[in-house]
Amino acid sequence: MKELVCIVCPRGCRLQVDEQNGYAVTGNSCPRGAEYGKNELQHPTRVLTTTVRVTGGVHCRLPVKTSTAIPKDLLFDAMKVADAVCVAAPVQPGQVIVENLLGTGADLIAGRGIEMA
Repeated sequence: MKELVCIVCPRGCRLQVDEQNGYAVTGNSCPRGAEYGKNELQHPTRVLTTTVRVTGGVHCRLPVKTSTAIPKDLLFDAMKVADAVCVAAPVQPGQVIVENLLGTGADLIAGRGIEMA
């Protein structure tokens, strides 16, 4: 039996997930908590948020995030990819910076705009 705190909503339900019984979830206040508990043990995912370098802009770093959650075990590899990225200003909010990050189907997108210096 694994114990988790649900992060889907602000309630923070304390979930118990029984791996021996087909990932049965108890302690959830809504159906989303049950889905979260199952997914967290079977294939955990996270949205990656970080920054990349910018040249020629009013700021030297650009906040970026993945368009959807990616497998948790790929986060360090995704950070290596992001660390190697350098974009040229100007950048528009929501602009795709890296398409199909590590073959996950998720894009790395700009979290804000950056004007030229």
